[in-house]
Amino acid sequence: MSEYKIESRLAQIGSIEEPVTGAITYPIYQATAFRHPKLGQSTGFDYIRTKNPTRCVLEEAVAKLESGDAAFACSSGMAALQTVFAKFSQGDHLIVSVDLYGGTFRLLEKIMSRFGVTASYVDTNDFDALEKVYQSNTKAVVIETPTNPLMMVTDIEAVASWAKHKNMLTIVDNTLLTPFLQRPIELGADIVVHSATKYLGGHNDVLAGLIITKGKELSEEIGFLHNSIGAVLAPSDSYQLMRGMKTLALRMERHEYNATRVATYLQEHPSVDQVYYPGLPDHPGYDIQKKQSSGNTGIFSFKMKDARYIEPILRHIQLIAFAESLGGVESLMTYPAVQTHADIPIEIREQVGVDDRLLRFSVGIEHVDDIIADLSLAIEMARQEIEGA
Repeated sequence: MSEYKIESRLAQIGSIEEPVTGAITYPIYQATAFRHPKLGQSTGFDYIRTKNPTRCVLEEAVAKLESGDAAFACSSGMAALQTVFAKFSQGDHLIVSVDLYGGTFRLLEKIMSRFGVTASYVDTNDFDALEKVYQSNTKAVVIETPTNPLMMVTDIEAVASWAKHKNMLTIVDNTLLTPFLQRPIELGADIVVHSATKYLGGHNDVLAGLIITKGKELSEEIGFLHNSIGAVLAPSDSYQLMRGMKTLALRMERHEYNATRVATYLQEHPSVDQVYYPGLPDHPGYDIQKKQSSGNTGIFSFKMKDARYIEPILRHIQLIAFAESLGGVESLMTYPAVQTHADIPIEIREQVGVDDRLLRFSVGIEHVDDIIADLSLAIEMARQEIEGA
């Protein structure tokens, strides 16, 4: 199906993979073990951790969507990152995006550091900064683009080329854009990871992670780690993720439209200090984003002029839910400083701008007028409370 447009390939995931019955929806193979025809023979499936038919269909589809050679479905986004980081050994060093998801920082600083893997955090679009932290033992550059929550954009092709000349891997977290909008492997990345819980699943009802690799040797190595560590995706969750991905194209188009409208509204609001969204022409990463992706995500962050607005806004929103996570059809708002990024030391958070005035907004697919009305009312009620205090 590689000759079809990505919208068609998404809609058809699993629909022509079941030759016996012709089922349009691929079955959930819940079995943990598979019968051997005779001694020394296998159907290709032996034990569920190593390989499962339902998970295989998902992995094959994802590998093609990301232009990779192999894909590995994991039990969560963090399990995907842990599996990739298990490739590195004591004494290895990583260069990592300075603005990144707090869970990734926690994994690196509180777990991988115990095994002798160190990391330096820089703006990965700043080549002077990259050169400054590069060491002879640096094995990979780990990029979020756009970053979470400040939406910093990295030129993947430029960084991947720089890393390749230094014999390093380029690992890209593509959660926020998905392969519908951005395909890092086509730009030179070696490994792509996703928290598939977010936009790929899309409905706030499945926990999953994905790894996509380019190259036979690297794919075999990650495959070995995937099987050995065992944080694999269950058959029922694989099915659920495939079902969500069938509507990814439609959802991302609506997410982008709504997010652009809401971000523009907030950019003009007198109580808002700054909006961080690569879809706005004044965003510093706008041109890079336009060059390497075919659109924008549905998440952005914005900073109020006064931190006193935060609590009443989160209390007064109604259609928008005050909840962690992102990428679902429902609009969610979170407060990074005390939720998603709480594990990052305050001095590092505030250095990049994740302070007590910042809110992160995952814009859903509701009618955009309703989203703006709900947000507008919450900000106005917050203003009245502050002025009346």
